[in-house]
Amino acid sequence: MRSIITTVIIAIGLISSQVASALPRNEPVTPITPPEEIHIGKAELGKKLFFDPRLSKSGFISCNSCHNLSMGGSDNLKTSIGHNWQQGPINSPTVLNSSLSIAQFWDGRASDLQEQAGGPIANPGEMASNHVLAIDVLQSIPQYVREFNQVFGVTEITIDQVTDAIAEFERTLVTPNSPFDLWLMGDDSAISDYELAGYRLFVESGCVACHNGSALGGTSFQKMGLLEPYQTDNPVEGRITVTGQDADRFMFKVPTLRNVELTYPYFHDGEAQTLTEAVDIMGRLQLGRKFTDDENAKIVAFLLTLTGDQPSFDLPTLPPSNADTPVPQPFDD
Repeated sequence: MRSIITTVIIAIGLISSQVASALPRNEPVTPITPPEEIHIGKAELGKKLFFDPRLSKSGFISCNSCHNLSMGGSDNLKTSIGHNWQQGPINSPTVLNSSLSIAQFWDGRASDLQEQAGGPIANPGEMASNHVLAIDVLQSIPQYVREFNQVFGVTEITIDQVTDAIAEFERTLVTPNSPFDLWLMGDDSAISDYELAGYRLFVESGCVACHNGSALGGTSFQKMGLLEPYQTDNPVEGRITVTGQDADRFMFKVPTLRNVELTYPYFHDGEAQTLTEAVDIMGRLQLGRKFTDDENAKIVAFLLTLTGDQPSFDLPTLPPSNADTPVPQPFDD
């Protein structure tokens, strides 16, 4: 518990002292701030569950497998690896600052973090378990039963409690105090003139129309290939699978640009390996603009200022299984 409390308090203290000593700027982007209210016991339980591979059929894949908190909250693969080495259909979005998004998944099919947390557990291409089996695993482990009782006041664990706890932990995964945040709060020395020129170009070119707010994204759905078709072999079609409306074909949630230097490769299909490539493609397809090499480099320099304080905490010690715990099946289809 102490690790999350300490992290949040330190982050709030840093933000508060910087805000107090400098005037915030009036920009279409706002600083990242720590969550105001976190249930510490629930978040600590959620941290264990986030790292526990026993929620998967194989006993090998955890939430952290695809949302690696040592790698910017993603896995740095074009598309993720699921049960039995299955190739996932889509790039894994970062879990960092995901609480700031209007919905979860690229197509927005989950309305919030709790709804999202239950999806991969039962997805045959991801963790390949099911909610009943996952609960049987947890219910068989006395230490988990005690901790769920302490947090929720129950002895019978439910999937809603599991996803609630994971979501509470994920709400702590914000990344304040990036150089750009410090500049937003009035520190002129936090970024260089070259990086500032990149931000100005980012705004003037229209990038900020979609990448705005505190997460620089996550607040809207936009068509991939607005002015020029996006060429890809990836079969995923975006939000149309949720709404059934043809107008939503190739509409995807705008990804956050926070910590973007850590979350390569880029786009829903992971086809852009570098920020330079991603900026070029976005300029042409979304804005109808071909950035010069210098303009591209300036925007990339700005994007590198968006890396904030990464989550820092002790790895959880997971409670041991016992004779009643269902045995993992790592090699079954």
